[in-house]
Amino acid sequence: MTPAAGNLNRAPAEWRFAWRGVDATGAQKRGTLIAIDAAAARHALKRERITVTMLTRQRAAPDPRASPADITRFTRQLSSLLRAGLPLAPALDLLTQSPGPQALPRIVGMLARDITAGMRFSDSLARHPERFGALYCQLVAVGEASGALAAVLARIADDRERAAAQRSKVRAALTYPVAVLLLAVAITAALLIWVVPTFKQIFDGFGAALPAPTQFVLMLSAGAARWSMPAAACCAMVVVATRSVLRRFARARIAFGRFQLKLPLAGSLLTALCAARWSRALGTLLTAGTPLADAFVSLTHASGNAFFDHASAGISARLRHGERLAAAMRAAGCFPADVIQPVAVAEESGALDAMLLDVASLADRQVDEKIGLLSSLCEPLVIVVLGALVGGLVVAMYLPIIQLGNVV
Repeated sequence: MTPAAGNLNRAPAEWRFAWRGVDATGAQKRGTLIAIDAAAARHALKRERITVTMLTRQRAAPDPRASPADITRFTRQLSSLLRAGLPLAPALDLLTQSPGPQALPRIVGMLARDITAGMRFSDSLARHPERFGALYCQLVAVGEASGALAAVLARIADDRERAAAQRSKVRAALTYPVAVLLLAVAITAALLIWVVPTFKQIFDGFGAALPAPTQFVLMLSAGAARWSMPAAACCAMVVVATRSVLRRFARARIAFGRFQLKLPLAGSLLTALCAARWSRALGTLLTAGTPLADAFVSLTHASGNAFFDHASAGISARLRHGERLAAAMRAAGCFPADVIQPVAVAEESGALDAMLLDVASLADRQVDEKIGLLSSLCEPLVIVVLGALVGGLVVAMYLPIIQLGNVV
């Protein structure tokens, strides 16, 4: 890559400026702002009717970070402005003045400057890969080429909103049982560490052999009192180390993604969710006119699961060697049969794009059904586990007292 190309793919640096000035009422003002250069900083202050008396460049500004929800809102707003007939550059300038997180106007301002300088919108988006993925940029490029950018942006916003709603449902379905089970474990640990030793002092005065369940609970209590803090520290270290390994090594992310898909109960739900995202992304690209072989370049992070994304790369390689899509999906080993079979039929009929979108809609309904089933199964399971933990401790502690009462 030439230096010029490298500069093209990298957003220009922004700087933090300290300023002093006088507003329209004559009051002294001071503050800081972020701009690409001193001229841009003066222009921003002038737009706020501030006469600058001092402007000092301090240091490079950190990269702007916007949440996925912010990007979705920006996409929806830009689509609405374009549908209203506003040109792209003025629409971006207008969005830089909209209220919201500070990072988003900075990103939109960079995009507006690139468009004013003659850059294509998709190329400008590609300068921010953390916020706008390959799929987003590819669809925008197709929209630019076809003259339907507003419609493409609306479609992107719809897909992102649907994906966000699904993530919220899945997170809620998985968080509730996990949180309750963790609470049950915490309560059990508290009983073992602080309550059971009190009973032990009472049992020591009995001078009789204790029942086996009570002896087992007392042994657990002694172990919890001695090893609870080291065990908690080890768990924290394992979590930190795991996150570090997953962040640094692609193979670890792929293995963890495969492990997630094989979890009991949750694995089938995550598989259906990934299949829905993957099918919708590929179907959208094909509907927009992207060739099948080229579409896989934009599917590197479409599913949200590293194992699925790695499988996409394998499917792409098989397609380049002349293999059919359905056969390549079957060889990947992560797609459900009810996704592969319609794809095989669609390849024969030449309606692959429409079939993939239908498959994605079907997978979405399956995700909703699996979320409902998981919720209905988890509630009694949580009750049983909670009752077994707490109830077992209570019974074990009162068995010696009951036996003593029977003897008396």
